This record gives sequence, structure tokens and C-alpha cells, in this order.
Amino acid sequence: MKTSRTSPLARTTAVLALAITLALAGCGGGQPPEGQAAGTAATGPDGKPLDKKAPAVPVEVARVTKQVISASYSGTASLEAPAEAQVVAKSSGVVLQVLVEEGDQVQAGQVLARIDPDRARLEMERSRATVRKLENNFRRAQELLASKLVSAESVEQIRFDLESAKASYDLAQLELSHTNIVAPISGVVAQRMVKVGNLVALNAPAFRVVDISQLEGVLNVPERELATLRPGMPLRMVVDAVPGQVFVGKVDRISPVVDSGSGTFRVVCAFEGGGTLRPGMFGRIEVVYDERVDALTMPRVALLEDEGEPAVFVVRESKAVRVPVELGYVNGELAEVRSGLVEGDDVVTAGKVAIRDGSEVEVINAASPEASTEAAVAQVAVE
Repeated sequence: MKTSRTSPLARTTAVLALAITLALAGCGGGQPPEGQAAGTAATGPDGKPLDKKAPAVPVEVARVTKQVISASYSGTASLEAPAEAQVVAKSSGVVLQVLVEEGDQVQAGQVLARIDPDRARLEMERSRATVRKLENNFRRAQELLASKLVSAESVEQIRFDLESAKASYDLAQLELSHTNIVAPISGVVAQRMVKVGNLVALNAPAFRVVDISQLEGVLNVPERELATLRPGMPLRMVVDAVPGQVFVGKVDRISPVVDSGSGTFRVVCAFEGGGTLRPGMFGRIEVVYDERVDALTMPRVALLEDEGEPAVFVVRESKAVRVPVELGYVNGELAEVRSGLVEGDDVVTAGKVAIRDGSEVEVINAASPEASTEAAVAQVAVE
């Protein structure tokens, strides 16, 4: 009798086949449940396919509140000093002294520098001597005229010569005084152009003095605002050099003439100087021409950007509802709502592009919508 033997490879193959068969039997062989064909969607009790629910869209909201809002016109201008003087040398000569430096505060009539006065002083002394000589001649001529030893015409000629000499003497005194370079106005020395030992010519610039006690900015405003703006209206200004600080001023004067080329008119804005503000700073100026104390407001970023009537998305029962609104003043940060919303409504400020009317939404800042309002306003201010 013969004995059959199974090879090790055959035994291993058989074990693997048995393991695979048991695994398929345990998981159902990957077949769909009974009564459902492969590749078909799940159905409800009525036999209709079950719709998958769309996930809620996360949004941020801001609360509609009552607060102060103003109507204004905004523009940009560079600050200028209305009182500025270019101080020139009224006499030629060598500079002996420079008494002030840039940044020094000076008063009108204060001596800023001195020029060598020797030549001017000698000219004055010569004119004085001529005056004394003619005064003596005129006195003797009057005595001789009383004795009828000279003619009246000779005496008159001496008197005319004396008056001319006195005028020359006064002119020499004036020339001597011009060796002192003085400030014509009170202000700050903005620039010094002379040095000790320099030879300055007549009418050469020596200093620049600027009065910064009041600064002005000129706005070129469109003619449609001519009936709106008036002198004395309050102003607010921010400058790039001093971030975070607001400066107040007023409308000083308004030009009555509209430029035919640009269609604008000049509005001169006045601000108190002497502090942080300096001439040449670039400012963003806002002219406030009306103000409402108890206005219903919302952040401007809540407005939908599509064309047509203004509208916003309001969150009601976790759904976004598109609501048309009537706007009042829009001052760049806030928008006044005249109708369509009530105080306490939550309007969508972030996530508007991802929702439609009736979309399910999830408010991610529901704990503090007031804080979101401040953030939205700050975002508009930065823009």
C-alpha cells in the first residue's frame, strides 16, 4: 500500500484560501443589505431618496444700535503756515554774529544776526559832520540877513542844503541799523542760510521765520457742496505723522468763486498750531456739516455689494434673510438705517459671499455682537 504525502507549499495555499473564505463570510462578502441594490441611494419609508442636509455657513454679525452719526465731507490737504517771512539782508557786508539757530522762538524786531557796521558807521559820521557845518552856516547867514549883509536867496539856498544833508544823515542812520538783521514777525526760525564770516549781498536771504501758532489746510471741494459748507463748521483731521490722534479745527473761510476748469472751490481749514502739528504735514480732513444724536446705525461693511437697492443679510432663527434697507448718512465707518431694520437686529458683516437668502448660518461671535460692531467699524476705518 502506497502512502500519499502533501507538500508544504500546498498546505500553506489551502490555509490561506480557508482564511479568505471565512473573512468574506463574516463581513457579508461586501454585498449590499437585503432589499437594496448596489449603487442606489438610501430611501425613506415613503420610498423617496433622503436629501443630505447642507452644513450651516459660519458668519459674523454686528448688532444694529442707536448712536451719534454725522454727515461730512472728507478731503486731503497739506498744512501751511499763513504767516511766513523770508528774512533778507538789507545791507551788504561780512557776518560778525549769528544770534539764533533753527528751531528758536523769536519775536518781531528781535536781532537775528549782525553784519560788520564799520562802513555804515563812517558814512553816518560824515553825514553828521556835514549837517553840523550847514547848521552853523545857516545860523550865521540868518544873522547876516538881519543886518542886510546877505541876500534872502543865499539864506534860502543854505537852508535847502541843510535839509538835504539832514536827509542824507537819516539815510546813513538807516543803513547802519540795517547791519542788524531782525525778525519781521514772531515765530520759529525754520531755516538759517548765513554763517559767521560769510559775505552777504544786499537782499540775500538769511533766515526763514514761520509763525506756527495757527496752521491752515486748503481743500478743493466740488461745487455741489457749495450750499452745504459754511465758515465756522467744525473739522476733524488725522495726520500720518501722528497716528491715532484726532485734531479739531474749523472752517475759516470759503471762496465765493468756483474754478471753471476743475469745478471746485477753495475751503480754508484752520487748526491751532504750536503743538504736535507742523507745517508741511499731510492731513486727512473731515468737515462735519450735520449730526444726528439718536440715529439707528450699523457697520457699513454689512451692506451687500451687489447692484440695486441697498440690502443686508439679517440672522433670524439661524437663517440668513435678505432685507432691503433705506440708508441715511454714510460717514465712511457707519451707515444710518432709515427703514428696514430695528434696534437689536443682527446683520451679517463677515461671510456674506458664501450665503444666499434662506441659507442656514452659524453665528461664531454670538456672545458679543457689540464687540463685532466695533471690529467692523475699525475695519472700515483702516480701509
